[in-house]
Amino acid sequence: MRHTPCGYNLVEELSSAYKPTTGDCHDQCAHRSRNDRSEVGAHGSGNDGETMMHPKPIGREQVRQAYGILQKYKSGKANLEQRLIQNEQWYKLRHWEYLRTQQKDREQVEPASAWLFNAIANKHADAMDNFPTPNLLPREEADRQEAKLLSSVVPVILEQCDFEQVYADAWDDKLKGGTAIYGVFWDNGKLGGLGDIAIHAIDAVNLFWQPGISDIQKSRNVFHVELQENDRLEETWQQLKGKLGSSSLDVSKYIYDDSVDTSGMSAVVDWYYKKRNRDGRTVLHYCKFVNDEVLFATENEPDYAERGWYDHGQYPFVFDTLFRVKGTPCGFGFIDVAKSAQEYIDRGNQAIMKNMLANATPRHFIRTDGSVNEEEYLDLTKPLIHVDGQLGQDSILPVQTNALSSIYVEILNNKIEELKETTGNRDVSNGGTASGVTAASAIAAMQEAGSKLSRDSNKSAYRAFRKVVLLVIELIRQFYELPRCFRILGESGALEFVRYSNAGLTAQPQGTEFGVELGYRLPLFDIEVTAQKASPYSKMSQNELALQFFTAGLFNPKAAEQALACLDMMDFDRKEFVAQKIAANAEAYRQQQQQQLSLLTQAQSADGGAAEETTEPAGAGLSAESAERLTALGGGGKERPAIKKAKQRVANSTAPR
Repeated sequence: MRHTPCGYNLVEELSSAYKPTTGDCHDQCAHRSRNDRSEVGAHGSGNDGETMMHPKPIGREQVRQAYGILQKYKSGKANLEQRLIQNEQWYKLRHWEYLRTQQKDREQVEPASAWLFNAIANKHADAMDNFPTPNLLPREEADRQEAKLLSSVVPVILEQCDFEQVYADAWDDKLKGGTAIYGVFWDNGKLGGLGDIAIHAIDAVNLFWQPGISDIQKSRNVFHVELQENDRLEETWQQLKGKLGSSSLDVSKYIYDDSVDTSGMSAVVDWYYKKRNRDGRTVLHYCKFVNDEVLFATENEPDYAERGWYDHGQYPFVFDTLFRVKGTPCGFGFIDVAKSAQEYIDRGNQAIMKNMLANATPRHFIRTDGSVNEEEYLDLTKPLIHVDGQLGQDSILPVQTNALSSIYVEILNNKIEELKETTGNRDVSNGGTASGVTAASAIAAMQEAGSKLSRDSNKSAYRAFRKVVLLVIELIRQFYELPRCFRILGESGALEFVRYSNAGLTAQPQGTEFGVELGYRLPLFDIEVTAQKASPYSKMSQNELALQFFTAGLFNPKAAEQALACLDMMDFDRKEFVAQKIAANAEAYRQQQQQQLSLLTQAQSADGGAAEETTEPAGAGLSAESAERLTALGGGGKERPAIKKAKQRVANSTAPR
């Protein structure tokens, strides 16, 4: 069975007799224990697994109570679900279904302009231009090598999870509905049963949490609901045969273009919740059930009862909101902000188009006793029109229509400008320029200034990405017991193959002092997020800045002190790297000068004082600083042969190859 796209946690006061538990279930419901990794489908509780003498902690009664909590959570987010479904229709330019006062009032002209769609598409393009990549930094010196390995391994894991597609899907949800949700799970079915990390974009319509909370980790319970085919469920879980019908839970559905039949499907619920174990530590539990049949519950498994499903103890969901609101972990998106302007743009277009059609298609009044052959009158190919009797001036009269004033077109254009302003999708952001702006640098500066909203939303996405990477590291720490091979790029850019396991991430002994054991420490890391695919403007500006530094002589090792002082007053990306390069070049230059001076001194001492007349003055070919030092050592006047030979050796040894 395929791995489910999300894990779910739930904690709620089920009853005074039953304490809240925590269970986590992956889409690969055939959970396997950490030791033997055998499928535990047969371990699901129910009538077969429960006895009156030894009842399991999670059974049908507990599932029924959890189902009641799920219904309360669903009622609490009904408005959110309705808004998300409507926003999806607006995104597909099907919003006239909501603009009509009555469904039967279908007009002949219903234009659906794509100004709002264009704004969302441009925001999505900005996000993908700044696709993130992680860089792990150690918190202790001893973890430096582990951080270096993780910085190379984690991007490979993200690539294997097809995270770029997940990131794109999440941004679609973020821009349209205001909320992107990532699910970070352990999939036992990957790599032929070895298991690996899976990351999915979660639909907010299918996820349920406690109403009124702003942080998903504070929810008493978290549910994820997914419709699955009954025959597939019965094939995987034998105890479900003959017990499934239509879904007992009314799950909100989007309005699809295709007809989707859900009569032969059942709602599979993943229930996550947190609970204190015997040691007083809060652990995360997981339960998967259909109707009142328990498919898997961590509390029913000895390997998970005290430890929980995930060692990190967090719900495996990360929320990334566009515009935050109080009392909910979700936000609102650009469709909610600009749908009003889009509505009046389309209504204005509708009025203008109807007026255009009315004027472009002439209509006439015809008297019933006018005796005009209407078929011949309407047929423009016939040169003759027959009439009976006398044709009066009022027999046929054209219908007079009034052309719209230009003020209405101006109002429509103002609405378009309003939508651009409210969404931050001005012309300069799309490559257009104001009149009179022709310089490339000015255009680039205007584009950079016009992308403030995109940079702000990208920063919020980076904060969510940092949380995703932290969950990935925790899953590596828990499940990577066996070494795995990864293809990475070495420091020189060449391909390297490394074997990696969680040996460096588990608790490390700190030794003993004065006969007292210092215990263990857990390696922790900070995550720095940078743009993997910088925008073309960012690349151009960085290249131009490097050329300006070169032209100004900042890379001249003789002016290293002045260059470093100048850098201290500046702020740009990777400034520390540039400063390190300048300092390293200055140190290499200083060592080279010292080597030259040492060789010259040795040559002068070896010379017996014999001097051969030469027209070349001492210090020729050397830098001014070396020549001054040579003169100070008594090297003035005519150059001696030994010194000349020493200079040649120095030049040969220091010349670039």
